[in-house]
Amino acid sequence: MRKLLFVLLASLLATGCTSAPTDDNATPTPNADTFTVGMECNYAPFNWTTLDENESTVAVSSVDYCDGYDVVIAQHIADELDKELVIKKMSWDGLEPAVNSGEIDAIIAGMTNTPERAKNADFTDPYYESEMVMIVRKDSEYASATSINDFSGATVLGQMNTMYDDVIDQIEGVDHAVPLANYPVMIFSLQSNDADALTAELPVALGAVAANDDLAIVHFEEGQGFVADTTVSIGLSLGNDLVAQINQILANLSEETRTQIMLDAQERQPSMN
Repeated sequence: MRKLLFVLLASLLATGCTSAPTDDNATPTPNADTFTVGMECNYAPFNWTTLDENESTVAVSSVDYCDGYDVVIAQHIADELDKELVIKKMSWDGLEPAVNSGEIDAIIAGMTNTPERAKNADFTDPYYESEMVMIVRKDSEYASATSINDFSGATVLGQMNTMYDDVIDQIEGVDHAVPLANYPVMIFSLQSNDADALTAELPVALGAVAANDDLAIVHFEEGQGFVADTTVSIGLSLGNDLVAQINQILANLSEETRTQIMLDAQERQPSMN
């Protein structure tokens, strides 16, 4: 599948080498020749950390790499801008401050453009659209749910400082669990019976279930799911001229190609347990 992607994108993606910080503590500084992108590298299939180099990875230190849908999209944008891609691995909460301070040029991290975030950053058009689902234990009473209201009384867990935590309160009578920082920890909480369900977007849920045969995905009937924006966009500093350029690059990237990039990322992603 991976080779298929790069045949499909042969006219779009260059396969040249990317540079990395010279040591684990180095901080790349954006300049005219680089496109520095911030992401968690811990949100498969959008982004994750790996010790294994392949044709889609970018080094984030002297020993490890970042891979995923976001990395391939970032590489394509960097190539179209004729810049060298640098990935900066950082916490979710650090992404917006970093783009505002100029530490990074862009956030490409599965981030949704919300009114609150739009106060601090400019966003491009969406580069992926998903579906909001729940992850539950396969043997749970909630595995047959068809509406978010079926989770009334359940302990539901979301990711800290994200829409996936905010939407939980749409469930009447829910036990809203204290949010956690990332999905590997959240999955452990679910498997340990500390939570009954996790909110997630479909690509993340697919990866979790593929890696954990004791888990299942709950899809909701039309009109019975969360009211939420499931698109993700690229964040840049306020007033950044790159927004228009990146929007044009994204406009030339077909839905078929975006889907193939995601399918390939799901095939490569590591276990989430």
